[in-house]
Amino acid sequence: MPLSHHDQLILLKDILTNHQTDCCGSIAECEQVERLVKSLLVNPSINDQIKPTLEQVYFYSQNGINTPNLDEHILSNQTNLSQWVEDMESYS
Repeated sequence: MPLSHHDQLILLKDILTNHQTDCCGSIAECEQVERLVKSLLVNPSINDQIKPTLEQVYFYSQNGINTPNLDEHILSNQTNLSQWVEDMESYS
């Protein structure tokens, strides 16, 4: 059974919150973030105002997948992670 867009947003927020609080993550998590964001961006039920945030998160995941030092990438995006989670909470 596929996840609803609401469930996808909750999962996305959970992963990003874990990255923010733990200052570390995995390539698999970045790949999951990428898949979630792709799915959300094509979903007509998603508020258009959250799409710019989702696009930023997509680029964050892409950079995370391709970076030689994922923990450093996560650490350098702490402010962004906090803002993205806050944005998602206000539109979910």
